[in-house]
Amino acid sequence: MHVDLGNVLDTASAHGVSRETLERLDSRVAAAHERIQQGREASEHGYEALNLPSSTDPDAIHEAVSRFDDPDAVVTVGIGGSALGAATLTDALESDVDAYYLDNVDPEAVQSLLDSLDLSRTVVNVVSRSGTTAETLANFLVVREAMADAGVDWADRTFVTTGEEGNLRDLADKHDLPLLPVPDGVPGRFSVLSTVGLAAAALCGHDIEAVLEGAATQEARLSDSLFDSPAYAYGAVSFALAERGMLQNAMMPYAESLETFSEWFAQLWAESLGKDGLGQTPLRALGATDQHSQLQLYRAGPRDKLVTLVRATERDDVDIPETGLDGLAYLGGSSLGELLDAEFEATEASLVAAGRPNVRIEIERVDEYGLGELLYAMEAACVLYGELANVETFVQPAVEWGKRAARGLLGGGDFEEAEAVADKERLVVE
Repeated sequence: MHVDLGNVLDTASAHGVSRETLERLDSRVAAAHERIQQGREASEHGYEALNLPSSTDPDAIHEAVSRFDDPDAVVTVGIGGSALGAATLTDALESDVDAYYLDNVDPEAVQSLLDSLDLSRTVVNVVSRSGTTAETLANFLVVREAMADAGVDWADRTFVTTGEEGNLRDLADKHDLPLLPVPDGVPGRFSVLSTVGLAAAALCGHDIEAVLEGAATQEARLSDSLFDSPAYAYGAVSFALAERGMLQNAMMPYAESLETFSEWFAQLWAESLGKDGLGQTPLRALGATDQHSQLQLYRAGPRDKLVTLVRATERDDVDIPETGLDGLAYLGGSSLGELLDAEFEATEASLVAAGRPNVRIEIERVDEYGLGELLYAMEAACVLYGELANVETFVQPAVEWGKRAARGLLGGGDFEEAEAVADKERLVVE
């Protein structure tokens, strides 16, 4: 994996970052790296996530899922970081086992999924560190009832990923369910390289050891200089551009298999860095599709965006057939992969010509190893950005406010946040 910063080196524009600026920033990167290393060595909350390539035990994951022989589908019941990391892996990789995620409480979507599945051939993984997450527990209760109605013993088809105590832990103990622990000190959005993110991939037959191996290569590249670490290079330049007004970051992979990766990145970046009036708003795009929609804004709209372009340098390809139409003759003899690469490079050049900063990230292939590299690098980049911006990267008070408000509205206790909902001003136009 490598990160190319060439298209942010613009000394003639107030919106670019010069090489000299990056060299000055590098001393701050060194100090931030020292703090990160101290946090990792002490297994501090949040920093522990960067130790997962070596601390995660893939054998324990394989053992937990081994009782489920040849399922047709796996349904992960979780929300946010309890689902997005796993979804990134399983959506990117081919498998004979279908992976689904109940990560919302839209009743029609939940019912539609359950109606479409043979529940006797489906494995359910319920994921919640606390065991009290309202959306997750509500969906699980619905799934459990659907299994009972279908004559399926839910306890034979369910395993739990949770913390050391709570409702799910008690449920697992009561029914002797396979149980995977959520690692201590790892926020959900940083948990993809743990039991939380890897269990569904293991059930789908993917090589989770290779995921961890890919992550370990980027772990080994962390250093006291952004010029020696792809992860730190990306985190540092994102921070530097945000300081210059690039307050939005459009994550645009040129591989349909990485579309869910953009969703995962959006949570990681937004929930970690959006504090104290600071942060960089993540945008989700897909190349080449969004060249025909969002690129117009990125190139000609407000100068407030960094565009991050991601691609694999190797992939399977499909030839484009020859045609007798003169206007399309140039396509014949080439391939869809060559066309996608041309679209990628055209987007990059288009942004450069308009003076819009963009970063190129390349992995060799969208496979387990490449995904491990990419996911770890983005996590480390996020942690470095947080250190440089002096924000508390690993907390999410705004999210907790909303959770308390929703629980209070449902009668789960007295919360002043719920009372605030009643104060909403109304101006209804009919």
